[in-house]
Amino acid sequence: MKKPYLQDDAFLADVARAREQEERLHLWWLGQSGFLLVWQGSALLLDPYLSDSLSQLSAGSDQPHVRMTERVVDPRRLDFVDVVTSSHLHPDHLDAATILPLLEANPQLTLIVSAANLEAVATTLDLLPARLTPIAAWQPVRVQPFTFHAVPAAHEALESDDQRRHKYIGLIVKAGPWTIYHSGDTVRYGGMVEYLSPWQLDVALLPINGRHPAPDIAGNLTGPEAAHLAHDTGAALAIPCHYDMFQFNTASPDAFVATARELGQPYRVLHNGERLSL
Repeated sequence: MKKPYLQDDAFLADVARAREQEERLHLWWLGQSGFLLVWQGSALLLDPYLSDSLSQLSAGSDQPHVRMTERVVDPRRLDFVDVVTSSHLHPDHLDAATILPLLEANPQLTLIVSAANLEAVATTLDLLPARLTPIAAWQPVRVQPFTFHAVPAAHEALESDDQRRHKYIGLIVKAGPWTIYHSGDTVRYGGMVEYLSPWQLDVALLPINGRHPAPDIAGNLTGPEAAHLAHDTGAALAIPCHYDMFQFNTASPDAFVATARELGQPYRVLHNGERLSL
């Protein structure tokens, strides 16, 4: 099993050092689609999966979720987090074994979820819906130095409830002068580039694991598709994610890197637990 770039005490020490540099935006990849962002001392977790819940639940099944990379940190040790987001209901993006310990460690934590999934998230986490903060397109949410805008995601298709609120979302995160796009699970769809381009993205966090042959597993962008999407939207930097977590559902970043180089698209490949500072 792979070791994170930084793990446990070393990871937390790096976060502590970074939080003192308030003039810079700091970002760590935590595995799968999970990222930690720190800006002006405030901390945001995007789609964190910091447990072995899926490995335990799938043990002995025909599709075991065998980890490839060790966990970066125990969520109970992240007692400085202000905001957590969940882009959709799949358990690697809405993990009770991660979120509930985070809530215990951070009683004032804001948990942002798609408005279409509000009741389902409350049921999954055994929380009152009022404890959650819903977000939908054209209804931005501001929490401390972060402002969030929901973006439709297609995993594999755009899906919405009877109020036309999307069940799968990405997020545009504004942090001071920085604009970060976390796509959630998605493929490219019509109008996506036109929607994202005006945001002048500084960083695009994009999945690269592609489609899975099993028909009941929804797919994502491939590496080349992610590089093209970043290039076509004018993203200043693209970072691949959603790989190196589970053996049955991973990909090499090599094709992403090759395509980004061909396009002249700036990119950065992070290891689990590694920091990028802007």
